[in-house]
Amino acid sequence: MRDIEYTHPDYDAYKARWEFYLRSYMGGDDYKGGSYLTSYVSEGKEEYARRIDLTPMDNHCKNIVHIYSSFLWRVPPTRAFNSLSNNAALEPFMKDADLDGRSFDAFMRQAQVWSSVYGHVWLMLDKPQSNASTRAEELEQEIRPYMTLITPENVFDWKYERTPSGRFKLTYLKVRESIDRVTDTETQIYWRVWREDRIESWRTVNDTDELLETIDNALGKIPAVFLPANRSVLKGIGISDISDVSHMQRAIYQELSEVEQLIRISNHTTLVKTYETDASAGAGAVINLPDDMDGALKPYQMQPSGANLDAVRASIVDKVEAINRMSHMGAVRGTEAMTQSGVAMQTEFQMLNAKLSEKADLLELAEEQIFDLFCQWQQVTNDVEIFYPDAFDLRDYDKELLFLQQMRATGVKSVTLAQEIDKKIADLLLDDATLLKAHTEIETSTQTVGDFSEKTQIYSYHIDAGVVTPNEVREKIGLEDVAGGDELIEPVLDKGTEQA
Repeated sequence: MRDIEYTHPDYDAYKARWEFYLRSYMGGDDYKGGSYLTSYVSEGKEEYARRIDLTPMDNHCKNIVHIYSSFLWRVPPTRAFNSLSNNAALEPFMKDADLDGRSFDAFMRQAQVWSSVYGHVWLMLDKPQSNASTRAEELEQEIRPYMTLITPENVFDWKYERTPSGRFKLTYLKVRESIDRVTDTETQIYWRVWREDRIESWRTVNDTDELLETIDNALGKIPAVFLPANRSVLKGIGISDISDVSHMQRAIYQELSEVEQLIRISNHTTLVKTYETDASAGAGAVINLPDDMDGALKPYQMQPSGANLDAVRASIVDKVEAINRMSHMGAVRGTEAMTQSGVAMQTEFQMLNAKLSEKADLLELAEEQIFDLFCQWQQVTNDVEIFYPDAFDLRDYDKELLFLQQMRATGVKSVTLAQEIDKKIADLLLDDATLLKAHTEIETSTQTVGDFSEKTQIYSYHIDAGVVTPNEVREKIGLEDVAGGDELIEPVLDKGTEQA
């Protein structure tokens, strides 16, 4: 039997990284508390602490995590519960998944955010013990499955075993549930150890471990779902979305400190004098010199050029651009998108779309496992279907709209082209609910030759293109037909063609 405080080897290897990722995401005092600012060789503790306090922190990690999240949840997932729809526990679960007022969608979104930060999280679907004999009695007692989000620094140990079918299954999970400081000298840590056949509750008081309770595992399996931000080769370990960004953010943090130092140095001159000379510097200061002082020893003020400041600022800009490249955010964040070519921007969008699609697949798989556990807890057949978006249609709408407007202004005499341009514009501006109606209106208002109904409008480009007859035009304005008016109007030629 493993010691209660034994940790998985991968836990030991990743614990420091998780803390760094968390602080990088949190920013502010949490980040400054990590002392990630490199101290100068001759810098004292007080000077170092003051420099940390004065150095601003530009949080790129939080920005990127939340941009991913906003794209992923722009279109919510759809679910077909099928036979589970009539289960009385489903509605309360979807409205309050964690027994803390958070809906299931809100819970999954939070889980996705923390998974992006740490690299993975664990989602536990537990159900309280009950002596109720029926499902109705359970509901009266508010006994139903509920979700718990567990971050990786609290999962000290885990074990996967391969089944005869070749699949891996989780057979052991040790979770630190809480830490209570009772007194200055006594700390109590509570643990939950999950096995396939039993669940153990432990308490550690200082260095003493105590088994509090052992109960049967009614489910016969560990009701935990592993949700990675990105898959890795290690079981129980995921790859953080900010694993590289956090280090680049730290480098920017170092240079922002240098910027602050250079500004202070550049804005304030340094007085150079002999030790014995009575002199001071500042607004309204007076320097009294002895009459017999050597001219070479007279005090003077040294003014730094400030040239290094521009170099540091340029370095920060380069690092921000590097962050955008590694996160595929070049077409989304900052002003870099303004200088990108259309092809480069489209490539960036495609790479970001591919990354988001992979993340949506992982969320969909995790949710399928959650509802499989839910059905097992409720002893019903699982036929729930989960659908997350496969594509996120990331585009530069402003540039596309400008391009379509320019195409419209070319004056090409084609009803079909005009229709397709109008449809593309509608695609950019309208949602799915009204898009089909708009397409129908466009098609019925710009019909091709010989199909001008009463409701169809005739535009000037119809006449210029020669696709209508004089009588069709006269009918639209309330005039009677004329003889010979059923022949198509001659198209208007370009000036260059007329001269030829």
